[in-house]
Amino acid sequence: MDTVPVPEPPTQAVRPSSLDPVIAARLSRNEAGLVAAIVREHGTGDVLMMAWMDDEALHRTLTTGRATYWSRSRQEYWVKGETSGHHQYVKAVSLDCDGDAVLVTVEQVGAACHTGNHTCFFDELPVTAPKTELPATATKTGLPVTAPTAETGTQA
Repeated sequence: MDTVPVPEPPTQAVRPSSLDPVIAARLSRNEAGLVAAIVREHGTGDVLMMAWMDDEALHRTLTTGRATYWSRSRQEYWVKGETSGHHQYVKAVSLDCDGDAVLVTVEQVGAACHTGNHTCFFDELPVTAPKTELPATATKTGLPVTAPTAETGTQA
């Protein structure tokens, strides 16, 4: 059986960009030269939406303070709120450990979703798996619970 070769993701920007080369070198782009942008609200921590950024969209976001994305359907940049009035003012941008996603923390004005909802994640799906409890020796961080040591009074 013949195998279909899978193209390697681009190691450089697909479109021209003014992004700092040090930041650009840390990105792990998909085949279209994009990274996922997960957007959360500064005040609440709510996850508002997911969009795509290329190097230039990230550059514009970092330098203007306005969330800028790449539209895969229109093949153009769009600034959130430019037509809807539902602006996103950038407070912070973090790159994930693999370099294939950014977390954009914003002050959201109006709805984040094109449907008019505050968040795009309003359609909760039923989870039918049995409920499980966290073991008593576990924490949310995954690190074991430890008692203070006699010498220091701090956790080991």
